[in-house]
Amino acid sequence: MSLFLSKLRLPVLLSTILAPLWLALAGAATAHELRPAVSDIEVSAESLTMTVTLSGEAVVTGIDQSALDDTNESPLSDDYDALRALPPEQLAERFTAAWPEIAAGLDLRSGPERLSPDLQSVEVVDEPDPALPRDSRVTFTATLPQGDAPVTVGWQDSYGPLVIRQVGAGEDAYTAYLNPGDRSEPLPRGEVVNESHVSTFLRYIVIGFEHIIPMGLDHILFVLGLFFFSLHLRPLLLQVTAFTLAHTATLALASLGLVTIPATIVEPLIALSITYVAIENILRPKLGWWRYAVVFGFGLLHGLGFAYMLGDLGLSPARFVTGLIGFNVGVEFGQLTVILAALVLVGWAGRKVWYRRVIAVPASIFIALVGAYWFLERTVLAI
Repeated sequence: MSLFLSKLRLPVLLSTILAPLWLALAGAATAHELRPAVSDIEVSAESLTMTVTLSGEAVVTGIDQSALDDTNESPLSDDYDALRALPPEQLAERFTAAWPEIAAGLDLRSGPERLSPDLQSVEVVDEPDPALPRDSRVTFTATLPQGDAPVTVGWQDSYGPLVIRQVGAGEDAYTAYLNPGDRSEPLPRGEVVNESHVSTFLRYIVIGFEHIIPMGLDHILFVLGLFFFSLHLRPLLLQVTAFTLAHTATLALASLGLVTIPATIVEPLIALSITYVAIENILRPKLGWWRYAVVFGFGLLHGLGFAYMLGDLGLSPARFVTGLIGFNVGVEFGQLTVILAALVLVGWAGRKVWYRRVIAVPASIFIALVGAYWFLERTVLAI
């Protein structure tokens, strides 16, 4: 009984100190959240029509969304908050006034020829609670030049990632997640792009891998936290397996809509999980059922984090299972790449008597501090 209580001491201490603060402040973080823009695109023989749901405040302010998840990380956060406080009609007017500059950041092409987009409408969703983000739906069109050259779509890096969904193709419609600076596949005029299951599977492997490397620094640090627990192959593989089984389960359940937990709860807990595994590496590096249970539990959280990313992609129902499996395979490849890289860098020192003192403990301290900072950033500093 005393052994069980000693194993509970650290998580109880962390939850006693931090959980009330986190629960009190988690809702305040949402207004600053940045999400990928989502566009519906239709290409006829003569014109291109796009409706994009995005953060109007971030675009008008000029916040660089290419490497941020939260507007508080930008020096323009005060300007964003001022726009967020405006009534929807006034924000729509500000967006319309800024359109010539915004349009210059769109890269719409028919073959090599750049298109000139014309703004048709700006609709700002009425979200009266300033603690929540709000969407702006922007519709614009572009006249296509003569000929049959297909259309490609992209925009400047600072507008962040863009999800593209082709209209009018049913369940087989082309969808894509464009990282900042990427371009869509060529979209033929008056036709639809049908994507095979194999193509979808391979594309989502890449997306899953990129969600770990380079985009998933929090997941990278968690995996490194498992790595620095022990360099022995068996405990490392058992921990990674427990983590994989857990995040696979919640990724599937959350993607199907069977489990729904707000990101404002999950993201701070993911940061806390990073801190916990690193602290346990330092204070109690003993492998047992408790470590596996903790890793499995935190894997459930990380699976929810993966699901938010997958949900942003607008995966079509006809390609859901294929995309889900491909995404998860890509995530696993990313995790294994992190472990292999760590083995190459420090694995040679694993048998040295000074390895734990010189490498494992300092690395775990660093990981714990980063996780703690992210927890504060996603709660206290997000206000």
